[in-house]
Amino acid sequence: MAMQVPIENRETAGKALAEQLMHYRNRKDVIVLALPRGGVPVAFEIARALKVNLDLLLVRKLGTPSFPELAMGAIASGDIKVLNPQVIQAYAITQTQIEEVEAKERAELHRRQHAYRGQKPVPNLTGQIVVIVDDGLATGATMHAAIDAVRLQSPQKIVVAVPVAPPETIDALRDSVDEVVCPIQPHQFSSIGQWYQSFSQVSDEEVTQLLNLAWSAA
Repeated sequence: MAMQVPIENRETAGKALAEQLMHYRNRKDVIVLALPRGGVPVAFEIARALKVNLDLLLVRKLGTPSFPELAMGAIASGDIKVLNPQVIQAYAITQTQIEEVEAKERAELHRRQHAYRGQKPVPNLTGQIVVIVDDGLATGATMHAAIDAVRLQSPQKIVVAVPVAPPETIDALRDSVDEVVCPIQPHQFSSIGQWYQSFSQVSDEEVTQLLNLAWSAA
């Protein structure tokens, strides 16, 4: 099933991506990690088609105090922290400022983690083929943080699978991972939503429902 433009919805995107990932089907050493919330419906369809485990990768950007949109680092599930020393040095950011931003973002990460997974432990990624999934990428900053977080856990292989992203974002990712699957790479790119027919916000309830479905099936 080729991916049509505009993409019907996230579920359709996941089914189409799964067809390009069939070489990972039925493998015990493969895990699909969704970036919530939008990546969850896409990843759910991929994991179901491949008959592999599904889990979450929660990532929060650490914005600089002066320019919150500029990332000085990121935190992720499993008490992972990645810092960008160049940005920290360039903006003379103190350790106290880093700790203040991190405390705020870690509180939100923990809130989401508790809401989505309850007491279910974070998966062990050591030696695994990890497929990181989102519903699309713009700059790719969050995905880069996710990749850094996964790499710290010594996986066998890192694969990024997204339906749509600009070609320059995909090119920047290729040096960071083992495989990238992105069927739609438009040069004229203003937002992810413009490439979908239906791109409504994914709720916490939908995330929880899909995860529970996947986990009960596993």
